[in-house]
Amino acid sequence: MKKQVCEGIYWVGANEWSKSHFHGHELSIKHGTTYNSFFIDDEKKVVIDSVRDSKCDEWFKNIEEFCKIEELDILIVDHAEPDHSTAIPRLLERNPNIQIYVSNGGKISVSRFFPMAVNNLKVVKTGDSIKIGKRTLKFFEAQMLHWPDTMFTYSDTDKVLFSADAFGEHLSTSKLFNDEIDNEGLWYEAEKYFANILTLYSQPILKKIDAFLQLNWELKMIAPSHGIIWRDNPTQIVEKYIHWAKGECEGKAVIIFDTIWGGTEKMADAIGQGLAERGVHYKIFNAGSADMADVMTDLLGAKAIIMGSATRNNTVLPVIAAFLEETKGLKFRNKIGAAFGTYGWSGECIKRIEAGFAESGIEVVAEGVKSQFSPDEKDLLKCKELGHTIASKIKCK
Repeated sequence: MKKQVCEGIYWVGANEWSKSHFHGHELSIKHGTTYNSFFIDDEKKVVIDSVRDSKCDEWFKNIEEFCKIEELDILIVDHAEPDHSTAIPRLLERNPNIQIYVSNGGKISVSRFFPMAVNNLKVVKTGDSIKIGKRTLKFFEAQMLHWPDTMFTYSDTDKVLFSADAFGEHLSTSKLFNDEIDNEGLWYEAEKYFANILTLYSQPILKKIDAFLQLNWELKMIAPSHGIIWRDNPTQIVEKYIHWAKGECEGKAVIIFDTIWGGTEKMADAIGQGLAERGVHYKIFNAGSADMADVMTDLLGAKAIIMGSATRNNTVLPVIAAFLEETKGLKFRNKIGAAFGTYGWSGECIKRIEAGFAESGIEVVAEGVKSQFSPDEKDLLKCKELGHTIASKIKCK
């Protein structure tokens, strides 16, 4: 069945209904994903982005509802990560003369992934355009949204922006548009995508979005390479990216802990009570069982991160070390933090967590609380007071 985006433009991608992880096993995806590819039916037959090789037969079948694979004139590769490009070798087997338009970064990535495509490549930059019939396609280099090779393609006739991975989410659905599905689930997945993939690049993202907006391209739709097409108020997702990239936070806290004999969990609960007593919303995650990608999603909008661990082998527990490493890699903006934990004899957990916060750019705003072996009432009162302190810091920041 032909899936029309607008007159002359069709979705020819593939759904991945059952996939549970992405980027190897790093990123959890609870609702599958899509590999969005778009066919433009004009004087020249154009496809924007391809699909994962495992979905190549489906992709070919969808395209062949409009023309033979051998009749395609142009493939535009807005981003060459393998989930959007590994069908290219089979495409070249059937259509060895197809022109492949890429950014300067795309020339590097496509050439490295697919050396057989080198002679087909045509490099474009911001301000370049190609006329394909009644339409002119324009290009914008969108580096770090989210790879150095990323570019946007814009159809001036249709006012549709093909935005590669930017503004997308991992969400498999039989529908095409944001006004056709439940928006609560959609927004969570969009936020999760930004938190876990794009947060590190927040500063260049702000610069790139500003440069893009200065082009004054009218947008009726934004069509990313994962998830739904933004048709209803399409620029709302651009506004959210600006909000997230600026590190604008809600007045809430996230508590993350791991424990051996339950003492650190008691401390986490007491800190939560202290936050609640001062009117601050919080969530607690047991790092040993929590989904790290979901925790990072909550951290994106939180002002404070409070982390606790038992001390083992003179350092934090391995799962907490992994969470610290992830926050260090993502470099969340405008966060405050504090540490807590239990110990038997040495008690390095506090300084290890605080050192991790320093590397992550998280400002430590309160003295850490630690308890030997098992927290007593005095220790738990200190934890509650830590919650009070963090609450006051949240409200004055």
